Amino acid sequence: MSIERWEIDSSHAGIDFTIRHLVISKVRGRFSRWSGTVLVPDGDWARASVDVVIDASSIETGIAARDAHLRSAEYLDVARHPDITFRTSRVDARRAGRLRIAGELTIKGVAGPATLEAEEVGIVRDAWGNERAGFAAKAVIDRRPFGITGNLALDSLGLVIGARIEVEIHVEAVRQPAAVLL
Repeated sequence: MSIERWEIDSSHAGIDFTIRHLVISKVRGRFSRWSGTVLVPDGDWARASVDVVIDASSIETGIAARDAHLRSAEYLDVARHPDITFRTSRVDARRAGRLRIAGELTIKGVAGPATLEAEEVGIVRDAWGNERAGFAAKAVIDRRPFGITGNLALDSLGLVIGARIEVEIHVEAVRQPAAVLL
């Protein structure tokens, strides 16, 4: 069995999210610093394993004061928990080009299940001869089990900040040269 190693090129990828605010709108944000590796046995993406590390302090919503608040102990607590991680536990092939990626997401030191619905976008060779694979994925995560509980309740509207975080991920990964065993 051969194992292909693909490194995520985070300069050509993104982790974006939206969350409801006052029930009537959505706040958008992203994580700007992250990395990951995909291991693919015998070229079979349906058997791949994914390992991603996100720098929690790289959260960006376009409002500096809100970003600082999101980094605080009330939300991500980046001083004590600098990384958010995801590791696969299972990949299921769906219809052509679709994968369901189940794994363990860890936020604020709390691990819980997360499932991504992914689409294989394709594999191409870049101008330098590198093989690149593209994927798009979506997930919905309930923030409360991970201890992200900061919120206010308004009598007429309910929670100021929604419990569900909608995540969109776009990945471009570069195949690494095979290791040479001596």
